Amino acid sequence: MSSLSRELVFLILQFLEEEKFKESVHRLEKESGFFFNTKYFDEKVLAGEWDEVEKYLSGFTKVDDNRYSMKIFFEIRKQKYLEALDRQDKAKAVEILVQDLRVFSTFNEDLYKEITQLLTLQNFRENDQLSKYGDTKTARTVMLAEVKKLIEANPLFRDKLTFPTLRSSRLRTLINQSLNWQHQLCKNPRPNPDIKTLFVDHTCAVPNGPLAPSSVNQPVTTLTKPTAFPSLGAHGPFPPGAAVAAAANAGALASWMAAASGASAVQAAVATPAPMPLPQNQVAILKRPRTPPATPGIVDYQNPDHELMKRLRPAPSVEEVTYPAPRHQAPWSPEDLPLKVALALHQGSTVTSMEFHPMQNTLLLVGSATGEITLWELAVREKLVSRPFKVWDMTKCTAQFQGLIAKETPISVTRVAWSPDGNFIGVAYSKHLIHLYAFSGPNDLRQHTEIDAHVGAVNDLAFAIPNRQLCVVTCGDDKLIKVWDVQGRKHFTFEGHDTPVYSICPHHKENIQFIFSTAIDGKIKAWLYDNMGSRVDYDAPGKWCTTMLYSADGSRLFSCGTSKDGDFFLVEWNESEGSIKRTYLGFHKKLAGVVQFDTSKNHFLAVGEDGQIKFWDMDNINVLTSTDAEGGLPALPRLRFNREGNLLAVSTADNGFKILANTAGFRSLRAMEASAFETMRNPVDSSLTKAVPGVPVASVSCKIERGSPVRPSPILNGVDPPKPRIDDSTDKPRPWQLSEILDTAQCRQVTLPDTAGSSTKVVRLLYTNSGAGILALGLNGIQRLWKWVRNEQNPSGKATTAVVPQPWQPNSGLLMTNDVSGVNLEESNPCIALSKNDSYVMSAAGGKVSLFNMMTFKVMTTFMQPPPASTFLAFHPQDNNIIAIGMDDSTIHIYNVRVDEVKSKLKGHQKRITGLAFSTTLNILVSSGADAQICFWSIDTWEKRKSVAIQMPAGKSANADTRVQFHVDQIRILAVHETQLAIFDASKMECIRQWIPQDSLSAPISSAVYACNSQLIYTTFRDGNIGVFDADTLRLRCRISPSAYLPQGNQGLSPLVVAAHPQEPNQFAVGLNDGSVKVIEPTETEGKWGMVPPSEAINTSPSITNNQTQEQLQR
Repeated sequence: MSSLSRELVFLILQFLEEEKFKESVHRLEKESGFFFNTKYFDEKVLAGEWDEVEKYLSGFTKVDDNRYSMKIFFEIRKQKYLEALDRQDKAKAVEILVQDLRVFSTFNEDLYKEITQLLTLQNFRENDQLSKYGDTKTARTVMLAEVKKLIEANPLFRDKLTFPTLRSSRLRTLINQSLNWQHQLCKNPRPNPDIKTLFVDHTCAVPNGPLAPSSVNQPVTTLTKPTAFPSLGAHGPFPPGAAVAAAANAGALASWMAAASGASAVQAAVATPAPMPLPQNQVAILKRPRTPPATPGIVDYQNPDHELMKRLRPAPSVEEVTYPAPRHQAPWSPEDLPLKVALALHQGSTVTSMEFHPMQNTLLLVGSATGEITLWELAVREKLVSRPFKVWDMTKCTAQFQGLIAKETPISVTRVAWSPDGNFIGVAYSKHLIHLYAFSGPNDLRQHTEIDAHVGAVNDLAFAIPNRQLCVVTCGDDKLIKVWDVQGRKHFTFEGHDTPVYSICPHHKENIQFIFSTAIDGKIKAWLYDNMGSRVDYDAPGKWCTTMLYSADGSRLFSCGTSKDGDFFLVEWNESEGSIKRTYLGFHKKLAGVVQFDTSKNHFLAVGEDGQIKFWDMDNINVLTSTDAEGGLPALPRLRFNREGNLLAVSTADNGFKILANTAGFRSLRAMEASAFETMRNPVDSSLTKAVPGVPVASVSCKIERGSPVRPSPILNGVDPPKPRIDDSTDKPRPWQLSEILDTAQCRQVTLPDTAGSSTKVVRLLYTNSGAGILALGLNGIQRLWKWVRNEQNPSGKATTAVVPQPWQPNSGLLMTNDVSGVNLEESNPCIALSKNDSYVMSAAGGKVSLFNMMTFKVMTTFMQPPPASTFLAFHPQDNNIIAIGMDDSTIHIYNVRVDEVKSKLKGHQKRITGLAFSTTLNILVSSGADAQICFWSIDTWEKRKSVAIQMPAGKSANADTRVQFHVDQIRILAVHETQLAIFDASKMECIRQWIPQDSLSAPISSAVYACNSQLIYTTFRDGNIGVFDADTLRLRCRISPSAYLPQGNQGLSPLVVAAHPQEPNQFAVGLNDGSVKVIEPTETEGKWGMVPPSEAINTSPSITNNQTQEQLQR
């Protein structure tokens, strides 16, 4: 939360106190966490209102936050326990002992036993330590004095115990100043204007007489002021944690709330901080230019950073800096629309839902009214896989659902969806269930998870990645929205709708994840992944079934819905106001049913209505064109674009669907038809498995079990065995060739400008999570930061090779320099970890671990004084206060930053720790060391589950660093050693694939990382080569020669580390041993690194990977 927003909370607190809204004052104090009212706390303690005491405290601290907090809660609960004993209420005392005091037994079991023994005494004062216990009132006073000392000493309450000095009625004064300013801007200012509302800007009505009154400068009549707020002293600055505690409440969707709820005039007026005076630099940041409206009278709000997310975000990133820039779109023409029928295919039953694969543009998933799902390869017009509906495990279903099955209730598919990486399929059904399938290839669709998700129909399903964990969001007839991980564990249940929830729209802006939901009463709500309730309560046009979708770039929000009378509404929303920005025209008939729509890239909208498909340009409210797809469409056809927008699937009335295409779409269908799908029609015959001649075979112990989510295919040194070929002399595809980048003209690249400390080699490299910067850690312990600026050349503000980034440094001139006193730098093992919101970076270079503020570069704190030295750092995925720290002495410390305490020390490796990765799905921590061992630890108990040794090639030493990185499914692991790439199935704790350097890539591996979508692995070698491997087969698809990116004549120059862009799958960066950093992308014409190698290409360097993660492998 910004400083101005935080101050607004104090102004509201003052206003509520002046208006005598006592309960609201203390509730806001607690929910914001900005001000701890000791007077109110004293009153509640002395009155013995213990539930309210703990509830109020919970807004500022929890029992296990630190030793001060633990002592505070213990003293309060002990007093409550003693009072129950004093009243001879043994039953209540036992309840307090079990429910409230038991938590402290894990920290001091002897004390807990002693407290328990008080139950056996007739009068607890018989205990020597309690012999001086007086009456209840005196005891509460003594206890309160002790607790107040603990509160004052507790760092979590620092700067929260005093209220800022304010003049009385400060908020009213600001409103009056705003009204004066508005009045001066009136075209027809009148003396003594009558202010009747604060909901809209003030304007004076045009007078009826022939002459308007002259301009006046006198103040507008002020609002009545109540008595002054009691003096509460001065208030200092807040630590970042305080802003986090309050942002989700004080700033949540203020504009939408003000319009949707019946708030008071003053509350509505101050809900948004926009009218407050801002410094000029802040105005430049918050108010972005707007492009001219396409239609007179319609304002086109282009700034995604100042709309809904400014109110949704739970805490601001200190690195977030936005720059004024209009949105630039590529030119388009009506020929870009897919209007011509390319295919007509028969499904066999009514099509109820369709979804294209997120990467493979001709792969279509179809759900039907019979409950069947089918995977179609459109290029060859074939059903690859078909799965009828069936219950996988009836014993895990509710009795209510079992009763429906017993009655043979028909069940249909309501929604099918792909996960963002294309590795999972989600299917929602009309009764209770959702099914998740693991998809590892065109003919490999396996049952993964069955969830009895809702009572009644599951109306919608979508994938999301909150906190970097792949999840499924569902909604249903039971009025609930639920969030599940892919293993079927429920993480959130959102309640608040009064009618069945019809649709959901998970989305994210920057690092903030949220969900829109709509119900059949037309209510729109928005939710963060927390338990704070809905942030929005608004009415959709038509007030019935509505679906919401974002444009492909996530900057524009649309909805399409139907009223109960059969009227259709297609609109674009202005997120900053919670209002409709434009309403699209072109609907003429009233039809029974719910209209369907979709968006194509950032240009077009398509709606199925009246037996045809209608198209709109997003910037024009009138229909662009329409098509009946050569007839045969139902009244309200279902439709879905592929990712490229060149194919459009449309359901037909005869239990099938048609594929409409533009010129590019026809090209892609023909290209795919003529190429690689021959391998899909040829399953592996295990009897034909044999060694591949000419390929060296290492002693690799890797196996796959049927229960593993990883694609089960036989391997030999990372190479699939040859498959039988079908003789097809009439249509032979072009032979696959390895793509080799040998010249600078064959790729795009940019070298980051030199900065202080650039002469030392780069040993660790990270992209910021926003994708707008790169952070490099040198061997000398100095961290360097580069940022890309948002401008006309780079409207996204993300890392790109088209623009040279700027070295970033605060005005103070500080460098982020680690403690290296007494450290032999050549023998050190620097490590680094970045917080999720890019606010803080934690690193070490042989000395103490330092926590840096990414905005000021100041050291916030240091810890873990060597020896032993820290060698690897990893934040706990669910608690940034918990850090796993790998040490030089082979141990792993589980460290709590908040209380400055090592909670556990894990022992299992023989040499220093070189890699750590968490899986919330499997609830494990995976570690790797210089001993070539991989250990699996339980997060709950921190006990070691298993240790697995990486199989070394003959004659190779295990004495080298091993890195580990989890797949986005949190099950598969990429292990990187100088001798190999290996994939492990963490659920089985076994190796399943391995690749060993050979042929043109025979040098030792220096680093490797997954692309953000895990379709690729970028691997650097010590001879300067870079290999781009296919993640599904671990085969080499592209080799980048040193001559393509290194200056000529620089012998010995090579990349030490590689990092993948968090959003652009084809962009990566390398850090070199001369201290320079380069960002590399394929050419615009190619757009990607090589082609997917077919199974027959066994003479190329084999590669394997099934890892997709946005969590970068630490270099």
